[in-house]
Amino acid sequence: MSDEQQAGRKGGFTTREALFYHETIRPGKLEIVATKPMTSQRDLSLAYSPGVAAPVEAIAEDPALAARYTAKANLVAVISNGSAILGLGNLGALASKPVMEGKAVLFKRFADVDSIDIELATEDPEAFINAVALMEPTFGGINLEDIKAPECFIIEAALRERMNIPVMHDDQHGTAIITAAGLLNACHLTDRDIKDVNVVVNGAGAAAIACTALIKAMGVPHENVIMCDRSGPITPGRDNVDQWKSAHAVHTDATDLESALNGADIFLGLSAAGALKPEWVKKMADKPIIFAMANPVPEIMPDDAKAVRPDAIIATGRSDFPNQVNNVLGFPFIFRGALDVQATTINEEMKVAAAQAIAELARDRVPEEVASAYGKNQKFGTDYIIPAPFDPRLIEVVSSAVAKAAMDSGVAQARIEDFEQYRHELKSRLNPTTSVLTGVYDEAKSNPKRMVFAEAEEEVVLRAAIQFRDFGYGTPILVGRTKAVLNKLHQLSVSDPSSFEIQNSADSEHVPAMVEYLYKRLQRRGYTERDVRRMVNQERNVFAALLVALGHGDGVISGLTRTFAQTAKEINRVLEPKPGAIPFGIHMMIGKNHTTFLADTTINERPSAQELAHIARETAAVARRMGHEPRVAFLSYSTFGNPSGQWLNNIRDAVAILDAEDPGFEYEGEMAPDAALNPKVMELYPFCRLSAPANVLVMPGLQSANLSAKILRELGGNATIGPMLIGMEKPVQIVPMTALAPDVLTLAVLAGAGVVG
Repeated sequence: MSDEQQAGRKGGFTTREALFYHETIRPGKLEIVATKPMTSQRDLSLAYSPGVAAPVEAIAEDPALAARYTAKANLVAVISNGSAILGLGNLGALASKPVMEGKAVLFKRFADVDSIDIELATEDPEAFINAVALMEPTFGGINLEDIKAPECFIIEAALRERMNIPVMHDDQHGTAIITAAGLLNACHLTDRDIKDVNVVVNGAGAAAIACTALIKAMGVPHENVIMCDRSGPITPGRDNVDQWKSAHAVHTDATDLESALNGADIFLGLSAAGALKPEWVKKMADKPIIFAMANPVPEIMPDDAKAVRPDAIIATGRSDFPNQVNNVLGFPFIFRGALDVQATTINEEMKVAAAQAIAELARDRVPEEVASAYGKNQKFGTDYIIPAPFDPRLIEVVSSAVAKAAMDSGVAQARIEDFEQYRHELKSRLNPTTSVLTGVYDEAKSNPKRMVFAEAEEEVVLRAAIQFRDFGYGTPILVGRTKAVLNKLHQLSVSDPSSFEIQNSADSEHVPAMVEYLYKRLQRRGYTERDVRRMVNQERNVFAALLVALGHGDGVISGLTRTFAQTAKEINRVLEPKPGAIPFGIHMMIGKNHTTFLADTTINERPSAQELAHIARETAAVARRMGHEPRVAFLSYSTFGNPSGQWLNNIRDAVAILDAEDPGFEYEGEMAPDAALNPKVMELYPFCRLSAPANVLVMPGLQSANLSAKILRELGGNATIGPMLIGMEKPVQIVPMTALAPDVLTLAVLAGAGVVG
C-alpha cells in the first residue's frame, strides 16, 4: 500500500498530511537566522573579516570569553545515529533527521535554546564518541537521542568523561526525571516515604535503567527494587545479564513479574503493551502507584487498572490520560539552566533538583492565567501529579533549580548572583501566547463544537477541516458540491470520506427553512422571496451562515475565495452583531517573546470615540485570554497634541470615556507608534500611564490599521493570526485569501473554544 493510500492515522493525521507539513513553506523545520545586522559593508566587515580578529584573539587568550562573543553558550547539538528511532527501530542516521530537527525545535520553543541536529552514519560506539568529542569547541551542550542500548550507555559515559560540557541522553534521563517527579507526588498523596517503598520495574532498557538509578539516588533502597526483563527478575548470578542490568540485581523469591508484584507499592513500566494484567494489580499494596509508560499503548490501560483498583494512581506516556510522563517537561529546562551557568556536566544533583522542582510545581496553586489557558481546573491530586507539558512556569522553576544545583555541586563555571532577577529573565524569554494557544486547543478538545467550513471544495480548507475532526477539536460541516468534496477527500487519502457531513444547497433538507428564515429577515430591506431563494442556493457564505443561524452548526469559517469585505457582507445578511457590540477585527502579531494586538483592522472605517473605547475594552479582554496583561495605546500621528490636528478629538474622547469607568487595564493616548512601543521615546513623557510598551494598539481608522497589519505581516517576521472577527452573535471567522491550512485551523479552534468571536 502506498503512502497516498494509507488510511491509518498516527496522532490524528495521515502519512500524506505529515509529509505535506514537512515540505510546505520550506523543507524541514529549521533555518539559520543572523542575530546581528547584515545590511551594510560595515556590518559585514564586523561580522567577518577584519572584525572577527578581535574576538578571535580574546578567546585565544581566555577560552571562557567564547560564551561572551559567540553563540556557544546557548547552542546544543541534538545527535543520533538513528539506531533506535522513536518506536520505529533502527532506520539509520539519515532517517532520524526529521526527529532530530523536531527535538531542536522543541529546545527553541520551550526554553529559547538554539539547537542544531547532527546525524552520524555509524553504529561503532568508538567512532561515534570520537566524532562527538571533537565538536566540544562548537557547542555548549550535547543532547544524545535515539541510540540503541547498550551502546547508548557506553557512548554517554565516555562523552561525559571526555567532554567538559553537559552531555545527556534524553531517552534515559529525561524520562527518569519526569518519572521521579511524578513518583514523589504520588508518594506524597498516598502518605508514603520514598525510603520505604517497594518498586517493581518492568523493562531493562535505557529508560528503565535510568529511572531505577535516579529513584535510588533520591532515596529508594537498592534492595527494595526488583527489575524484570523478558526472562523475569534480575538476580545476582543470573545468566545473560549485562553490566548495566546486573547493577540492579537483587535477591528475591519472585520468579516472574506476577509474583514480584505481590505487595508492591509501585509499578514502573517501560516495556510493552499489555505487560501488566489487571489480576496482578489486585495483588499490589493499598493505593498502588502505576506508571505504565509503554507507547503508544501502555502496559495496562488506566480504565482497566481502575476497574480492579479504584484507589490506584496511574500515569502513562499518553496525552489523552491524566498524568502524562512527557520528556518535554524536562530536557529544555535542564539544558537551559546548565547552559546559563556554563556547567561542565549534568550530574545527579542537577537531575534530582529538576525532578523535585517539577514535583513542587505540580503541588503549587495553578495561577489563574495558566488555568484559564487550559480551560480546566488544574489542582494537585491523583489526576494531577505531573504539571501540564505547556505550563509556562516550567522554564523559570526548573531551569533555576538546575542552575542552582550546578552551582552548589561545583560544576558551574559561571555564577548567578540574583536568582529573582534570573527567574524574571527566564520568564521573559518566552511568549505566553504560545502556551495559551496550546491550552486553547486542549479546551477545544474538551468541548468540541460543530464548525461550518463554507468553502470545502478548496484543498486548504478541507485540510483544515480534516485536522479539526481528526485532532478532536470538533465536527466539521463541509459546504460544497457533494461529488466535488468527496473527490477532494479521496485525493487527500481520507479513508472514510462518507463519514464527513457534507451540506449542499442543491439538495439540503434545510433549504425551505432557510428561505423562510432569511426572507423574514430581509423582506423589508428590498429583497423578494425569489432573491432570497437565489442567495440560499448560490451563495455559500449565506448558506453556511444559515446553518449556524438555524442551529445546525456552532460557528462558520470562510474567506478563502472572497475578500474580507465581500465575505462579511454575505454573512451579515444572516447573522447579527451581539447586542450592544460593534463587530471589528484584530490581528495578533506573535514574536519570539512578545505579542501585539492590532484593532480594528477590518471593518470600521472611522470609528467614533464610543467605538474606539469599545474596541479597546474588547481587545484588552482578548489579550488577557491570551495570557497577557493588556497595555492599550490609542495610536495617532500625534503624541499628546504634538503636532496638533483635526482628527484627534475622537481619540481623546475615547480616553476620557475609559477615564470615567476605570476599565481595569492600562491605557494611554493619543500617541504615535514610537511613543507607544519604544521605551526610550516613552521616557520623554514621564506622565505616560503605561508601565511598559503597549501590547494592544487601537488604530485611529481602518485605512491605517489595515495597511499596518499587512505591512507587519509581510515584513515584520512575526507569526500572524487573524484577522480575528470580534462581536458577532455567533462565532464567525473570515480568513485571508492567502491563508494556509494551519491558519484556517487556528481560527476555527479559536472560534470553537470561544476565545474570539
